[in-house]
Amino acid sequence: MPDDSAAPAVENSSSAPTSRWRVMFRALQHRNFQLFFGGQLISLIGTWMDTIAEAWLVYRLTGSSLLLGTVAFAGQIPVFLLAPLGGMAADRWNRRTIVITTQSCSMVLAGILAALTLSGRVKVWEVVMLAALMGVVNAFDIPARQAFLVEMVGREDLMNAIALNSSMFNGARVIGPAIAGILVASIGEGWCFFANSVSYIAVIAGLALMKITPRIIEHRGESALEHIAEGFRFVRRTMPIFSLLLLLGLVSLVAMPYSVLMPVFAARILHGNARTLGTLMGATGIGALTGALVLASKTGLKGLGSWVAFCCAGFGAALILFSFSHWFLVSVALLVPVGFFMMVQMASSNTLIQAMVPDRLRGRTMAVYSMMFMGMAPLGSLLAGLLADHIGAQWTVALGGLGAIAGSVAFGRQLPRLRVEARQLILAQGIAGGEPAGNMTTRALE
Repeated sequence: MPDDSAAPAVENSSSAPTSRWRVMFRALQHRNFQLFFGGQLISLIGTWMDTIAEAWLVYRLTGSSLLLGTVAFAGQIPVFLLAPLGGMAADRWNRRTIVITTQSCSMVLAGILAALTLSGRVKVWEVVMLAALMGVVNAFDIPARQAFLVEMVGREDLMNAIALNSSMFNGARVIGPAIAGILVASIGEGWCFFANSVSYIAVIAGLALMKITPRIIEHRGESALEHIAEGFRFVRRTMPIFSLLLLLGLVSLVAMPYSVLMPVFAARILHGNARTLGTLMGATGIGALTGALVLASKTGLKGLGSWVAFCCAGFGAALILFSFSHWFLVSVALLVPVGFFMMVQMASSNTLIQAMVPDRLRGRTMAVYSMMFMGMAPLGSLLAGLLADHIGAQWTVALGGLGAIAGSVAFGRQLPRLRVEARQLILAQGIAGGEPAGNMTTRALE
């Protein structure tokens, strides 16, 4: 008679890969998130095509590092100034309706840029103006979209949804620049802008098809100003969240603007063209996609605080090495860890913050996250453009890397003091993230 004792072992062995994949993509079990994921992926590919084409268009028309920084500044400073209003709207009104509205506005703006470019009449000031208007839209879109994730998947799968959302963003970051590099080099920037405009149809359709349980919105009778101020007070008094956001803001100010200078590296330092730029940005996307998938495979919050500190330092170190490379293949290889460390830090911070914030304050807290993540970037972009004109793009990026390393050291020294409050906050929200709450929360910021 055959020995059946080995059967369970064989079954467990064969089912292990399936189980790991199921864990990694568990948020996709929710129909609403499936619709969001598919539509957003198509839209983000268009967005990255637009980003590469716009940077190359500005650099082709002007040859100026300063103007590259200026366009980036115009597109991102509205997020810093108006995100509090966006956060208030996300906590007071229907989040899906807000996101559908913002995505529709983005489609129109991309269409206008496409029409101007394809007609051959586009001017740099028009690009700056349209970038600023897109920034206004993003100030309302980002807080609402981030806060909307919990309504699509619930608290239990929120961490995985954040990680998969990041993987989607960076999967598009690999595909979009590659397509844009080919299209820009062959038929020009205008068709990239047109493709971006059309791509918004997918995400709008996905949002419209969702079935969302109406969210209970608390009204306490406070004014809009009081409503916004309550969100800022919560962030300022909650030290784990405040520290994560402070580090995020520092990195966005000094290190993230490296991407604004990528056309300079592609053209002047590596002596390439639009395809070179697309390849460099795609390499960053490959690293970031890998980082997001690593985070998606994680089933709890244990150790994420240490991940934030370590990855911030790794991001800075990889940037310094990249900044002094004069070889194309070496530069491409170094941008993979740049993307990996950057993404793990950003997504881990997002996950920890959303695990600690009560739902009634989620939109306003994510508005502050938007201010630190995207809102500080325009100041950094402008500063990077100015510095690059005086000391060169390479030294500018290297200094940003040093700033990221310094920030990681300061954050790491605070971790022991932050753990107790972080544990209490996560327990209060009841987010288990796939682990027993006690185990997960006790070590969330280790």
